Amino acid sequence: MKHISTLIVIFIIMLTGTAYAQQEGIPVKWEELTGPDFIEAVKKAEGSCLIPIGVLEKHGPHLPIGTDVMDVREIAVRAAEKEYVIVFPEYYFGQIHEAKHQPGTVAYSQELQWKMLQETCDELGRNGIKNIILVNGHGGNRSFLPYFIQSQLASPRDYAVIIFEPGRDPETNEKIRKMRKTTTGGHADEAETSEMLVNRPDITHMDRANEQSGENLNRLNLPYASTSIDWYSMYPNHYAGDGSPANVELGEFLIEDKVGQLVELIRAVKKDDTVHALLKEFYNQSEKPLETKQ
Repeated sequence: MKHISTLIVIFIIMLTGTAYAQQEGIPVKWEELTGPDFIEAVKKAEGSCLIPIGVLEKHGPHLPIGTDVMDVREIAVRAAEKEYVIVFPEYYFGQIHEAKHQPGTVAYSQELQWKMLQETCDELGRNGIKNIILVNGHGGNRSFLPYFIQSQLASPRDYAVIIFEPGRDPETNEKIRKMRKTTTGGHADEAETSEMLVNRPDITHMDRANEQSGENLNRLNLPYASTSIDWYSMYPNHYAGDGSPANVELGEFLIEDKVGQLVELIRAVKKDDTVHALLKEFYNQSEKPLETKQ
């Protein structure tokens, strides 16, 4: 009788635990999943995963070095909570050589940047991820990441890598223009500072925003050209714009605008079969190009 009672108690605990798990749901963050939950997460995400990518660099005198990583992961997590997808842990192995002169910058070699991202994608693929969406939070990655995904065609892979590229319609641009007090910037400015006021107000130091200048110094002017030193010639303080007018309302609007677009992309990727079909077709034809129909 005692044995039967014990079994009943265990059964009740199991049922309670299952109900609790269903009530709580499966976490969206990769690092918070258990092994068994991960299997269910891949199914629920339909084989899709976000990699929010930033770097470690100075953001003016008032924002934390990890601003890009924090901002982009917040956007990824918010999107995943609206349309389930797995969110990879903080990824800061991006391109940031242009900030090596500033304290706290961690600038990995080109070879390591490439290898880290490639092996990360390979490991995601090995774990059942078929759609890898790169969510970039750092301007210095805008050359690196497109080249990376184009180079995925070099050899066959059983996953697709996609870059999230948000845009803005005229109506949204007009709303943002009316909410902003400044018109220039791009790094630790009013917009980025506003987002951090939403994400991490505890480490956003508004009282320091005017301690350094974010003015464009325009020290280099070569017609029809770009150089590796362009950014430094303009913003040696690694501060572009003015963060002092930042406010939570603007930050929330900017974040949710990107979240909405990312949710739309996630849903589209889950429904799409064309990318994988075309990749398979391309890889097959690449093996025997002389047999490709002309």
